[in-house]
Amino acid sequence: MSESKSYNFKRAPISGAEVYYCEKSFSATEASTHLKILEKRIKWKQNKITLFGQQIPEPRLSCWFGEKTYSYSGLIHKSIPYPSQLLPIVRRVKKITGENFNGVLLNLYRDGSDSMGWHSDNEPELGKDPVIASVSFGAARNFLFKRRDNSSKPFCLTLDPGSLLLMKGKTQENWFHKVPKTKKNIGIRINLTFRMVQY
Repeated sequence: MSESKSYNFKRAPISGAEVYYCEKSFSATEASTHLKILEKRIKWKQNKITLFGQQIPEPRLSCWFGEKTYSYSGLIHKSIPYPSQLLPIVRRVKKITGENFNGVLLNLYRDGSDSMGWHSDNEPELGKDPVIASVSFGAARNFLFKRRDNSSKPFCLTLDPGSLLLMKGKTQENWFHKVPKTKKNIGIRINLTFRMVQY
């Protein structure tokens, strides 16, 4: 992490993973501004994914931008250049992490009933031991980790607005993660997950 002296990263206490959390990668004002711009200017859509042979609508809205095509759960996202409103965020994430990500998946959680199920970001095009950076704007949401090889209690991080979560090493190989639903009356959350598509 090239800017570790300027940004305070804490490592999550989970074995067989490299998970780092920076609570203040964007100021409160920056986070609020980015949230409003992305909510209004991104062409959000609700995709249908294939699970167990059936097509179901994703419980959130999403959009992909990147230099290469990216696919998961039967969805194929064609390469689309970064729009201007993403560039300040892209530069900040590269500055903090030192990683040259070439794509970003944006997710919009409209309220507490929108969610992300258990999964790993281990698609073949991400290569071995992928590095994933996740930026959050808007409502704080819980982010759970569960080991693949046992049923122990999941580890929970609360992702606050302006935060950055970095997953490296064997994280995707050894752990699942999810954003669960909540009954709390909360507003929207926009999450940007940066990744390196290798082919």
